[in-house]
Amino acid sequence: MDGGIKRKRSREEDEDAAGAATQDIETELVGLPALPTIKKGGEGVIFILEKASLEVAKVGKTYQLLNVDDHGHFLRKHKQDLATFRPDIVHQALLAILDSPLNKAGRLSAVYVQTQKKVLIQVNPHVRLPRTFKRFCGLMVQLLQKLSIRATNGPDKILRVIKNPVTKHLPSEARRIGLSYSAPKVVKLHDYVAASSDKIPLVFVVGAMAHGKINADYIDDFISISEYPLSAACCIGRICNAVEQKWKIL
Repeated sequence: MDGGIKRKRSREEDEDAAGAATQDIETELVGLPALPTIKKGGEGVIFILEKASLEVAKVGKTYQLLNVDDHGHFLRKHKQDLATFRPDIVHQALLAILDSPLNKAGRLSAVYVQTQKKVLIQVNPHVRLPRTFKRFCGLMVQLLQKLSIRATNGPDKILRVIKNPVTKHLPSEARRIGLSYSAPKVVKLHDYVAASSDKIPLVFVVGAMAHGKINADYIDDFISISEYPLSAACCIGRICNAVEQKWKIL
């Protein structure tokens, strides 16, 4: 008979274990493969994900991307609002953009992520992001520490931290469209996109946070595209679908 008593792991030990797993993932993510560049059939659209939760902190012995599931005790201890630590939202949003037929047809010009701490990240449309959330967290820790990630199959930087403001990186003639459930202007997105000129680049600004709204002063037009609150990924899916229909991308 085993006289030993099994001790339940503390939350601190769970967080240390999560950190060790993240560290293992980081060592695997020295770089990421990039898809071959597709020749564009014309101008493309730009996405900006605002207020993304991408904050790195030292938890135990390792640096980790803070999220509500793995770091609840750590965040409470530091009196942080748990609802604001949702990096899974920006992960899902980026996958929705990069996996879209719009991107695969070569009609995505650029993707930017603005974090809650005002760190601006440029995402190469041809990057293959990790599909799992843990690997994504490891990649973001690596990016925010090294400031850039190179492709494994070429010299290109597929992720990099760049200088603010984001408007510095946008075409001067672009129309910047912010999407918010609380916007007073409700539109049928397909009609709105169809009525836009192909000569004017469209920039779609979508919030990548759990609650609240974007307050970017560079936005030209605020619109709502549904009678119901939508997730960032769902909103992006609708945008891509509307643009794909306009440009006859199947």
